[in-house]
Amino acid sequence: MPRLSNRVALITGGASGLGEATVRRFVAEGARVTIADINRERGAELARELGDQAFFVHCDHTQRASCTEAIRAAVDRFGSLDILHNNAGGPFAGSVESADDATLERVIGVNLLGVFKMTQEALPALRKAAAGRPGGAAVLFTSSLQGIKARPNYSVYTAAKHGIVGLVRSLALELAPANIRVNAVCPTVTETPMLKQFLPGMADDMEEARRRFRATIPLGRMPETVDTAYALVFLASDEARMITGVALPVDGGQCAA
Repeated sequence: MPRLSNRVALITGGASGLGEATVRRFVAEGARVTIADINRERGAELARELGDQAFFVHCDHTQRASCTEAIRAAVDRFGSLDILHNNAGGPFAGSVESADDATLERVIGVNLLGVFKMTQEALPALRKAAAGRPGGAAVLFTSSLQGIKARPNYSVYTAAKHGIVGLVRSLALELAPANIRVNAVCPTVTETPMLKQFLPGMADDMEEARRRFRATIPLGRMPETVDTAYALVFLASDEARMITGVALPVDGGQCAA
């Protein structure tokens, strides 16, 4: 039996990159998925490709009204909400002095405040779903390896992603009595459209930058988006019914080195 049969999920930032890979894996595992994204064209195209198990809703998760509407649309379309995956976010690389007020507000807003708002708006539906399902409901977050480690010139981004890990731990305790599990994945630099923004200064040539970054990964290969998607399927499934409050590295061993 597919691991997410009869589950309804909403995935923010689901039109591309890690979000798209997760949408595809969730659908393959039997879930019905609402793709929430600011990119109307790509989101709608992906939903059409995946058929009746997928639905697109335009959403800017930094705007509370947009979060409310996305949750309402998902429940109206599929009848419930069992899984929320807060995936939407954005990069920032640069010295701490280079981050003006507008940059601070944007990076913290997109990576931390937005996921907080979406989670708040989803909780009534998640509580209702969890009450009727022995394995409960699940809230998932895409943090980053920068949520549990640090490197220079990523301070604003790192602060936001560390914030997600703190939120996960606190929410896991707060929502456990409601049978809602809360976990995060912490992927290292991954082959996505944003790759160039995560490898600044390693080399002028992207292939050389990839080679140098691969050398920092004990398993010796760059992760693909599907590697994180597989981890999220597990965390969303009943196989992880006793796992909550975890920030899971998807890093090929970098944390162990």
